Amino acid sequence: MHFRGVPKALRGQLWAARIHAGSSWLTATMRLLWKYLDKMRCFRKRSVIPLLGALVTVLLFLNLYIEDGYVLEEDKRQLRESAAHQLNSERYVHTFKDLTNFSGTINVTYRYLAGSPLPRKKYLTIGLSSVKRKRGNYLMETIKSIFDQSSYEELKEIVVVVHLADFDLAWCESLVQDISRKFAHHIIAGRLLVIHAPEEYYPSLDGLKRNYNDPEDRVRFRSKQNVDYAFLLNFCTNLSDFYMMLEDDVRCSKNFLTAMKKVITSKEGSYWVMLEFSKLGYIGKLYHSKDLPRLAHFLLMFYQEMPCDWLLIHFRGLLAQKDVIRFKPSLFQHMGYYSSYKGVENKLKDDDFEEDSFDIPDNPPASLYTNINVFENYDPTKAYSSVDEYFWGKSPSTGDFFVIMFHKSTRVSRIRIVTGTDDRQNDILHHGALEVGEKLVGTKKGKQCSSYITLGEFKHGNIEVQNVHHKISFDIECVRIVVTASQKEWLIIRSISLWTAPPAGH
Repeated sequence: MHFRGVPKALRGQLWAARIHAGSSWLTATMRLLWKYLDKMRCFRKRSVIPLLGALVTVLLFLNLYIEDGYVLEEDKRQLRESAAHQLNSERYVHTFKDLTNFSGTINVTYRYLAGSPLPRKKYLTIGLSSVKRKRGNYLMETIKSIFDQSSYEELKEIVVVVHLADFDLAWCESLVQDISRKFAHHIIAGRLLVIHAPEEYYPSLDGLKRNYNDPEDRVRFRSKQNVDYAFLLNFCTNLSDFYMMLEDDVRCSKNFLTAMKKVITSKEGSYWVMLEFSKLGYIGKLYHSKDLPRLAHFLLMFYQEMPCDWLLIHFRGLLAQKDVIRFKPSLFQHMGYYSSYKGVENKLKDDDFEEDSFDIPDNPPASLYTNINVFENYDPTKAYSSVDEYFWGKSPSTGDFFVIMFHKSTRVSRIRIVTGTDDRQNDILHHGALEVGEKLVGTKKGKQCSSYITLGEFKHGNIEVQNVHHKISFDIECVRIVVTASQKEWLIIRSISLWTAPPAGH
């Protein structure tokens, strides 16, 4: 393989980049090419452009050349090793035979250890995977916390699926007897299912790749864990609208479902793949159920590559959710003291967890606008959620505004707006007013409320107004922050929180 048409000196550098850069060879090659072209900037444009075209053609050819299998001996060796790992088990082939259809479920015959198929679809499935631990077992406490922290109305909308994923069937049978005794009424009501995926469906867990220099037993543990979760996700595909991943050693906040529904409602109209309600591990990760087949396939494809929480991050990125969307306060807390891996100590705690999270705002679906000069990507929407982000604008002037325009008129009971942060305490709104409006009309600049009334003035950068629905006679269509005096400091709006009231007469 040759870089024909490329100067000899550059050709040697390109080969070196190809050999040493590994998977990033294309990036390294492009850097060399641009560096070379930079040295040639004294040439006339008509000389550089044909050369650039020739170089790009060479790169495209080289890329196709490698993808077709003509690779260096080192790459061939790595591919042979990878192929050996992938083909070392007939069970592996059996599991992966339907990967061409990523939207379809994986063909696994599950054992129902407790409960039976659901007669109707629920709002939320909560999935837990559990194996035998050397020290401690927290599964019963976790299930109890889920049910105890939910109201009767919330219980109607959830189903908890426990995957007992240990290959020790005697342990599974013993534990399911305990579960059946303690939670019999939830099983009868269709709120709790216990399942098991037979060992015969698992890919090989021997001779796995030793990525990250992990010891062999740890690689086996985390690889099996990926498959455990994949089979759990696969089972839960059609049970509900949303799916939440938990671990088997978790405590829940009170009325967590109501808090989550508020967040989901506030995200209507915006794209998301994974919402996070805890910053730890696999705890409190929420998905659309329609994405579960793809996620299950994804975990199976890369089961031996890396831990599950890392794979979840890659999956989110592949589906074009670039940023983490994590809400505060956290709704779930890790309570286990010993890890399921060899019983080692695991004292991780989520310091954002709150036992009583019922005060989470409703923040109805809305569009946000401002004429304040926005700094970088600190856009207005970042102030209107429980995500740990904020709006940041350059020095506002008198008359500047920040508007929340509801998608439909809303009865609001309470509004709280906080500006500035702990490390930027001067970037507050020094002089401003809070207004609410009605009567949306179309203008040359789009829809705007034609009538506003003032609810109050900002004090020390903050404002909170209670019983809004008793102070005004109309359902609100717009909430507006108005700057009443120019300031040289920039403006951070850290959070905009709105609570709705029931319609009049309820």
